[in-house]
Amino acid sequence: MTHTNLPNTTVKVSSICLGTMTFGRQNTEQEGHEQIDFAVERGVNFIDTAEMYPVPAHEPTYGATEKIIGSWLKKSGKRSEIVLATKIAGANRGLPFIRQDLGFNEQTIRESVEKSLARLQTDYIDLYQLHWPERKVNFFGQRAFRPEEDAWQDNIQSVLEVFKSLIAEGKIRHIGVSNETPWGIMRFLEESNKHNLPRIVTTQNPYSLVNRTFEMNLAEVAYRENVGLLAYSPLAFGLLSGKYAAEIQDPNARLNLFPNFTRYNSQSTREASKLYQQIASDFGLSLAQMALAFVQKQSFVTSTIIGATNIRQLSENIASHQIALSESVIKEIEKVQNRFPDPAP
Repeated sequence: MTHTNLPNTTVKVSSICLGTMTFGRQNTEQEGHEQIDFAVERGVNFIDTAEMYPVPAHEPTYGATEKIIGSWLKKSGKRSEIVLATKIAGANRGLPFIRQDLGFNEQTIRESVEKSLARLQTDYIDLYQLHWPERKVNFFGQRAFRPEEDAWQDNIQSVLEVFKSLIAEGKIRHIGVSNETPWGIMRFLEESNKHNLPRIVTTQNPYSLVNRTFEMNLAEVAYRENVGLLAYSPLAFGLLSGKYAAEIQDPNARLNLFPNFTRYNSQSTREASKLYQQIASDFGLSLAQMALAFVQKQSFVTSTIIGATNIRQLSENIASHQIALSESVIKEIEKVQNRFPDPAP
């Protein structure tokens, strides 16, 4: 397993990060522990979670994922070996069972941090992230930006001041954002530079063979400002695993369990995935490993967040870090991208 530093820090993280959003809904506590054990044995030291997990967010299971990770940390005694990342839910997700006030302010951030620390059974969080921008932004391919409908007032300086206090108290070590825009990242960096406040080190955004929109604008920001991408949904909810092309599909696969996740269910996305499957087969690769290897080769990617519901999937996904794609494979991938440009933004 290769490791790199979180940008502008001395914290070393594995090139593959274990995503956990299935823990507590699709995976039991025992299965979650087995996945963490398996990943750690293979050099993964980076675990990502969120207060709103598991997904889909549901009041009866709220916080279950962090609790499962916390029970593993307590049982294993390996907290010092793990780089632990979690996230505070923002107003854009509309989850009142988490907090009535989903805005970002000192009270809500502190409340969220304390609850995550308790569920995770730890004294500190290595990377604490804002799960969604507090302001209204277009994501998942949305258009028709309407800023006049947004009551948000710029509070980025005050948010960073709260983080500065939490870092000084030792409760969090570094900060990041998620599902952010170029403007949002630059505003955070501007306030950090202007007022000597903590600097975001990562942004967690979607990136995959069927969603390369990060390359259009955020990649330059990531490069010039040294903000690393934690790439999520690199297998597009399993679509790029090849399992949905099988004649007999698993009824427990995510897109079958939760058909309302239409982002990866479009006809063009499925057509593109079939073409990527053919490329992988032609070059003796599995589709999942080709898709993950493509993400991992990008210079702006700090770590690729992988999720699985069983050990077989997890093993295949982790093994992708050993694969280097040839220029011939890349050329064929680009042909499909040109034919179906970002069908799942």
